[in-house]
Amino acid sequence: MLLCSAILAVPALVFTLQCLFGSVLPERHTCQRGAVPAHTVVLVPAHDEEHGIGATVAGLVKAVASELCGQGEVIVIADNCSDNTARIAEDAGAKVLERCDPSRRGKGYAISFAAEALSGSPPDVVVLVDADCYMTPGSLEHLSRLALSTGHPIQADYTISPTADSSVTGGISGFAIVVKNRVRPRCMRWWNLPCQLTGSGMAMPYGVLRDAPRTEGNIVEDMVLGIELALTGRWPIATAQAQTKSELPAQRSAAFGQRKRWEHGHLATLFKYAPMLLWRGVMKLSPRLVAMGLDLAVPPLVLLFLSLLMWGGVCALAATLGMSPWPFWVSLVALGGVLLGAAVAWMVHGREVLPLRRLWVVPFYMIWKIPLYLAFFARRGQREWNRTTRGGAG
Repeated sequence: MLLCSAILAVPALVFTLQCLFGSVLPERHTCQRGAVPAHTVVLVPAHDEEHGIGATVAGLVKAVASELCGQGEVIVIADNCSDNTARIAEDAGAKVLERCDPSRRGKGYAISFAAEALSGSPPDVVVLVDADCYMTPGSLEHLSRLALSTGHPIQADYTISPTADSSVTGGISGFAIVVKNRVRPRCMRWWNLPCQLTGSGMAMPYGVLRDAPRTEGNIVEDMVLGIELALTGRWPIATAQAQTKSELPAQRSAAFGQRKRWEHGHLATLFKYAPMLLWRGVMKLSPRLVAMGLDLAVPPLVLLFLSLLMWGGVCALAATLGMSPWPFWVSLVALGGVLLGAAVAWMVHGREVLPLRRLWVVPFYMIWKIPLYLAFFARRGQREWNRTTRGGAG
């Protein structure tokens, strides 16, 4: 029992330290070296995104003109679209590549299709932005410069916030994303360690994308892409000086479906890649691979908390029956560390997305998430990519 408690305590300790360092330490800015790339392409994979693609493209076209001095273009990959995504994107100023292959759907396929289409006249840098996102001023220039100067994938600060129409649990989802996509990557950046790619606001030299291992068909293709690149020596770097923002789905069913896809994909990737990263990191004496493996080994926050809580209860019962109390105390300290890290992260970064008056929802949110985790362990999780229904998208 002590061994199990110690194993659970490892991701708890990693999470606690990441939250504390990512919240308390001053932000470490990344120097922008070199000139603006001669040619930057912003790729926007889109599947039936007619309700939001126009605003996303218009903002990106404006950023290319103002931040990159027009030295770039926005390309939308209309992937298996059955609506007006292609026409609206073109009207907003994007070049459109249409792809039709119903048997091979998803973001990974769309990106590979675009990378091959660009091979005849390759850009210097490729920036990947989801169709429902917008970038804050200066972000596109910063990402482009940094990707070109370092030769590594760069991940912007990517957050997804609840809207006025989001469910009451939306604020908790938004906070969990802030912790995962902002707080923890800032800690990794402070110590010059790699981060995970989180899905949008990603930039890299075209050659890195072209030569990257393919992740088509994976439901968390961005996370897997970052890991595969790290294994080849091109580890992702986080930057807080570029920000990409999006909104949570308004419909509760859509929000649950989105979380199911993300977290099932996260867990499947954790079990597959975390041991591999740790083993290769030890064998190659690479602190970066070890750190990335430990970072990946941290499960979704609610699952981490529930696991520690339930195991702590088992250990407490065992202690009352005369067994060693040490497993209980290890579990209790680990649980306290997770609570402390989450509390500090909320105080510094989370109060805007999760106001104090909404904290009463947390226990109900945890109960809401239990079927999601049971589905993963009982049926080995979701494996197919599904589009998230946006607000107003039917």
